[in-house]
Amino acid sequence: MSMLKISEISLSFGGVQALKNISFEALQGGITGIIGPNGAGKTSLFNIISGFYEPQKGKIIFNNKEITSIHTDKRAGLGIARTFQNISLFRGMTVLDNIKLGGHSRLKSNVFQAGLYFGIAKKEELELRREIEEDVIDFLEIDHIRKVPVSVLPYGLQKRVELGRALAMRPKLLLLDEPVAGMNRDETGDIARFILDIQEQWGVTILLVEHDMGVVMDICSKIIVLNFGEKIADDNPANVRAHPKVIEAYLGV
Repeated sequence: MSMLKISEISLSFGGVQALKNISFEALQGGITGIIGPNGAGKTSLFNIISGFYEPQKGKIIFNNKEITSIHTDKRAGLGIARTFQNISLFRGMTVLDNIKLGGHSRLKSNVFQAGLYFGIAKKEELELRREIEEDVIDFLEIDHIRKVPVSVLPYGLQKRVELGRALAMRPKLLLLDEPVAGMNRDETGDIARFILDIQEQWGVTILLVEHDMGVVMDICSKIIVLNFGEKIADDNPANVRAHPKVIEAYLGV
């Protein structure tokens, strides 16, 4: 069963074709990689799926519901969460508070009410904190830094916090934009392990943009390859690795 179906998506900026007739499916509970050279259209595709861009053509079906024209915050409410290539955290806030912000998208009360502990907001906020500490923070092995401001953390731990904030949204579909970029070998191994655990233990469908081919080939069951805004391959890792067009456009560089 498909969690996400992209059908004939096209996107242009001022006459420049960023994406051209892109179609593919991401199976429920699977890890699908999206690779390609810089400028291939990977981030544009993520921005369309998460609602930052609206395509000029095509449809997006998520969990059997068309979401092509639905606003970003509504998509988050449906179960789509995302991390970004450039870390987007509140640097003056603690690890716990940054992760809680992701969970606030699921609360019936708003952030202001939760901060002042009005009525139902107090109960929701306390339950959210317990859930995040027990599920997300323990899962990502960051309990020892939960009260530390993110501004003093090394890059690898900041990326882990950003992943935690996305998990706090309890997503059905998780979009990871270059999750191991800039990391050393140990940090890369940790994030790859967490991604696999998210898939296996949380049952989350994962869409992954990444330049580290070792990670992509190891953890993805399916890989989409883009080049100049067009799809040139859509297959399992072994077949993608041997695909002549992929070798010419990307892997052989």
